[in-house]
Amino acid sequence: MRLPKVSLPELSLPDLSLQNLPLPGLDRLPFLSSSSSPSPADTHRRVLVTGGASGLGLALATAFLERGDRVIVADLAPTDDRPDSVPADAHYLRLDVRSEDEWQAARAEVEKIWGGLDVLVNNAGIAQGGRIEMLTEDDWRQIVDINLLGVARGCRTFVPMFKAQGSGHLVNTASLAGLVHPPTMSSYTAVKAAVVAISESLRWELEPFGVDVSVLCPSFFRTNLASSLNASDPAASGFASKLIDRSERGADEIASEVMTGLDAKQFLILPDPDARKSYRAKRFLPAAYARTMLGMGQKFAAATRATGGAGATDGAGAEAGGTGATGT
Repeated sequence: MRLPKVSLPELSLPDLSLQNLPLPGLDRLPFLSSSSSPSPADTHRRVLVTGGASGLGLALATAFLERGDRVIVADLAPTDDRPDSVPADAHYLRLDVRSEDEWQAARAEVEKIWGGLDVLVNNAGIAQGGRIEMLTEDDWRQIVDINLLGVARGCRTFVPMFKAQGSGHLVNTASLAGLVHPPTMSSYTAVKAAVVAISESLRWELEPFGVDVSVLCPSFFRTNLASSLNASDPAASGFASKLIDRSERGADEIASEVMTGLDAKQFLILPDPDARKSYRAKRFLPAAYARTMLGMGQKFAAATRATGGAGATDGAGAEAGGTGATGT
């Protein structure tokens, strides 16, 4: 479904002119340990990617395959109705991240064909957002079940395998929205912040077992994520769609940066300049960051007052990091 145009002012991610701010360790991919060393170019890892039939999930699956890794792409289409987008050299598996039974079936399939797993990419997710009074109970239940509990289910399913192996890498797709929290995105920022928190907690919990954890926090990039937007707040959907459509980066570019971070077993991966700049601003220039966010809220409020609070006829949401719930 094509989202309608919305008559809102030109809005963009915060530009606080931080390019020349001296911030050692945060000028590229942050939190990179000086002792970290990249993985070999040809790794032969066993990888499972959820929401892997499109968007960032597909780009990551393709990047792993190009490294010589073995990949299972998991998505909502039935196993015997493999999406055409899935690379020919990838294994395909039906997996609805809301289903405990399907997670257990995925583990059984991994054990059957490989006997273990090296990398789990919890990538499946949906876009959502809107003003707090316009989000329904069903909106909240849906995004929690997919974007938050879907990640938790994946971790719970495969962590015992990783512990038994004494190795493994959990990769959770969050978003810049998990670190930077703009207006009209409360449901989305809440679950993405929770994914960041889960990932950090698991980082400390699993390191003694030889298990690595990474969390991906990309900014807006061109993807099909707008197709999963809900319909509770039409004006917010137009805002989000503009940010996605105007991005200069695509999923393949984001995936390339992500692979660099994963090679170094980096925890927090901010794979694009906008994400790094906005995160630096919040941490090191809080007053300027607050003024920028407040300005965004004021512009949105003024625009929706002028249009009677609507501004469009369908959709709502925002973002950057993941695919749709179906991966399409």
